[in-house]
Amino acid sequence: MKPDDWSRDITTRTGLKFHVRPVCSEDEAGLAEFFKHVTPEDLRFRFLSGLREVSHDRLVAMTSVDHRQTENFLAFAEDGKTIIASAMLACDAALEKGEVAISVRAGYKHKGLGWELLRHISRYAEAKGVKTLESVESRQNHDAIELEREQGFVAVEHQDDPGSVLIRKQLRQ
Repeated sequence: MKPDDWSRDITTRTGLKFHVRPVCSEDEAGLAEFFKHVTPEDLRFRFLSGLREVSHDRLVAMTSVDHRQTENFLAFAEDGKTIIASAMLACDAALEKGEVAISVRAGYKHKGLGWELLRHISRYAEAKGVKTLESVESRQNHDAIELEREQGFVAVEHQDDPGSVLIRKQLRQ
């Protein structure tokens, strides 16, 4: 499966139109700019820490992916340049289990963007043969937990962190 096979235009239930495609190394500056427009709370939820700025090393890790075990889909506004969301999938070596992390630019929240990106990344994972998708969420991230539950994810206790919950979905094979 080639990364370009997963580029497409998507319209949300609210009418928001965006283009999604796999990340490339040239996206580092755009991704850095994107994270400047993610709320501090959403940064905390995404990275499960109190960081205020996404470091160069993290940006490199998010843009220099192998497109096999790890994929990062970027959503672009209609101008084709502005990154409005990032949806990352990191799988184990056997491609049995994948962890999902999604961030949405502040001005684009509550427009169905996260919902559509989760659907997109779930279909991608399923096509790769991934059996289980997971997301580690802060218990305070009610919006993300609800969105994931609406798409068939189930919350289970997170053994290592009582402040987090593990959201899991078994994919069809």
